[in-house]
Amino acid sequence: MKKSILILGLIFVFSYSFGQKFAFVDSEYILSKIPTYKGAQDKVNQLSKEWQKEIEAEYAEYDKLFKEFQTEKVLLTDDMKKVREQELSKREAEVKELQRKYFGQDGMLFRKRQELMKPIQDEVYNAIKTLAETGNYSIIFDTAGGTNILYTDPKHDKSDEILEKLGYKK
Repeated sequence: MKKSILILGLIFVFSYSFGQKFAFVDSEYILSKIPTYKGAQDKVNQLSKEWQKEIEAEYAEYDKLFKEFQTEKVLLTDDMKKVREQELSKREAEVKELQRKYFGQDGMLFRKRQELMKPIQDEVYNAIKTLAETGNYSIIFDTAGGTNILYTDPKHDKSDEILEKLGYKK
């Protein structure tokens, strides 16, 4: 934490020393003001809920089969036990694979989020980049994370300017 504050302080000192300009934006604020982003976020959340329900139903079915096996286990022969255990293992692997398919690192949810939200995020990034180039800003901070920025002067906030460049009103 102290290291981050020191680095941030040095950046400000050097930027003032060499006459460099800086500004900040709040990307969460900007994205929250874009209706298409909200719509994309809602769609992704809806898909996530649907897929989560499907996975929970599959796990419930697996649990039912497992409990049935546990109660019938004493009545089964060793060969029948092995077959049922293999079936249960296969069923569990199928459910886990479905979960990876939907929610894995490169799963359907990730791809849908990329498909719907990335173009909007890229548009915001390009507007910020244009602002930096036309305004001769050396650094533009994003206060959305806010973990390393302790204070910001509102006169350096360019979030509304970015929204206007994208065609949105305050």
